[in-house]
Amino acid sequence: MDSWLSVYLSWALVFAYTYPLFMAYVWMVGGLQYFFKWERGRPMGSEALNELSSCPPVSILVPCHNEGDNLRETIEALHNQNYPDFEIIAINDGSTDNTGEMLEALGRQYPRLRVVQLAENRGKAMALCMGALASPNEFLICVDGDTLLDANATAWIMKHFLDGCRVGAVTGNPRVRTRSTLLGKIQVGEFSSIIGLIKRAQRIYGRVFTISGVVAGFRKSALQEVDYWSTDAITEDIDVSWKLHLSGWDIRFEPNALCWILMPETFKGLWSQRLRWAQGGVEVFIRYLPQILHLRQRRLWLLFAEYLVSMLWAYTILSLIVLWPMMQFIPQMEGVATFSILPGSAGLLLGLTCLIQFAVSFYIDGRYEKGLGKLYYWMIWYPLVYWLINLLTLVVAVPKALLRPRGKRATWVSPDRGVRP
Repeated sequence: MDSWLSVYLSWALVFAYTYPLFMAYVWMVGGLQYFFKWERGRPMGSEALNELSSCPPVSILVPCHNEGDNLRETIEALHNQNYPDFEIIAINDGSTDNTGEMLEALGRQYPRLRVVQLAENRGKAMALCMGALASPNEFLICVDGDTLLDANATAWIMKHFLDGCRVGAVTGNPRVRTRSTLLGKIQVGEFSSIIGLIKRAQRIYGRVFTISGVVAGFRKSALQEVDYWSTDAITEDIDVSWKLHLSGWDIRFEPNALCWILMPETFKGLWSQRLRWAQGGVEVFIRYLPQILHLRQRRLWLLFAEYLVSMLWAYTILSLIVLWPMMQFIPQMEGVATFSILPGSAGLLLGLTCLIQFAVSFYIDGRYEKGLGKLYYWMIWYPLVYWLINLLTLVVAVPKALLRPRGKRATWVSPDRGVRP
């Protein structure tokens, strides 16, 4: 028993430290390759229209549930899109606040806005499906009801659809605007150094794991082929991404398609958000595992393997946390090799790597958001705060996903949107 436990602890510690260390360098190398291949020296801003061969009509879908406090600035930002031919379709999904009345008033103010009123809360996926069916256009851009879309984002998204006939979706580049607390400041760095860098690396190495639910463009014919969004998926963005992958459609990342979003700034709100993300990812792989393992989907195997290893890493860390006090206080284990969960030389190396990763990502994303360097100091807290939350939510998400009834509709729950600037 002692020998077996010693071997396990040795290998578990090696894996616990080397996996995030290895993946950090994979993301940095892939992100830098993406930057030098597709971003450096590329036009920005309003020059996007000069990059387009044509400007086909676009429908911008805005699913809404209790967004009365945010809709006016969201619709105003959408109405100011620097693109010649677009409409806005806002879908009020059974809101209990003044969202419906607000949309009707905004519809009279903005001629491009059409409003779809749904009597019951039927979930974001259903709202998106209704908006897509109401649209006469082939190209859709979907944003959340509390999102501020950059004026040139539509044009940058459309460039990918015009350049590639097999591009089924394009994910944008969300930027956090709630940064009044430590959690908010860390999330600004996270979306640059973790999420943005990972999407760049995944684009280089093969497939983007998921679109960003707050801003994404779609080709409607691709959505029709995969039967649109799944109304029983707890994270409709991850689900539709893998449906498109499995049907052979390509997903692109466009860093110029900027949008400004509200994020949680309390531990309770952050926990609920990350648990939903983790559970949604697990549910997708449970649902589509037979298709993913098919030989014709081998291009997805590396992405699938990365996700499985991340799950194994989370449970490994949990086992080390559980075993550590046992090793210290149970007399029967005195003969077993002890270890420390406190940072040693390996922990310092991992911390240094994190700081390098943040520096690389801030250098890349400095093209799109000035002043990121001011937040660099706050990022030293990221491994302590967010790694712990993310691994614990993944551990909890696995049984929740396994026990959740298949076919149960996913409805809206208003999130924590932080402290408004």
